[in-house]
Amino acid sequence: MGLRDEKKQATRTAIADTALSLFLSSGFDRVTVSDVARAARVSVNTVFNYFPTKEDLFFDRQADVVQRLARAAAGCAPGESVVEAVHRAFLDAVSRNDPTLGIDSDVVAFWRVVDESPALQARARLLAELTEAALAEKLCEMSRTATGSLVPHATAAVIAGVDRALHSEIRRRISLGEHPDTVRTAIISAAERAFAAVRAGMDTYFETVEGGEGGPDPRPKAADG
Repeated sequence: MGLRDEKKQATRTAIADTALSLFLSSGFDRVTVSDVARAARVSVNTVFNYFPTKEDLFFDRQADVVQRLARAAAGCAPGESVVEAVHRAFLDAVSRNDPTLGIDSDVVAFWRVVDESPALQARARLLAELTEAALAEKLCEMSRTATGSLVPHATAAVIAGVDRALHSEIRRRISLGEHPDTVRTAIISAAERAFAAVRAGMDTYFETVEGGEGGPDPRPKAADG
């Protein structure tokens, strides 16, 4: 990353951090983009150059979040199923204490702001839909099937559903005041059970096999009989 890009990233981070601080203290709907610009000491136009909408200021990591399941699927090792790859990526995120998981008592205030704002609730639902759609697109690509093929989309829906359930469980436990270490242990166990249940049914239809130079090649696998 060059100096110019570093400065742009620093500016973007400063604006996002300033915005989040204001949102947490005053609520999303009571803070304007002008308030954010003034506090960050930049112009309103500068804010919109980095964040097209006010919701983008709050969910400033949404691009990474939307692509994370697709990236996990694309990272399948030879002989590893898509479900196993996503499970592995989830466990890696837990071990790194990835902030998007929210295994931290500080995240309670973040979700309180979301609960108080219909606009943020709508954006959160949209991000979940986009995450599932990105995974479905990646599975179609990996299995060399048409974009509208049912099995990749069904696979994406099931995997994304498990992922949402795990994130919801983290949020529930943290909101109840459980210690992050306790939540981390519990969610690892829950993920093992959930993904095992999915593998039992899903891998019959969609399992990775070692491909050619392009890497792992997941293909629909015919059911026995």
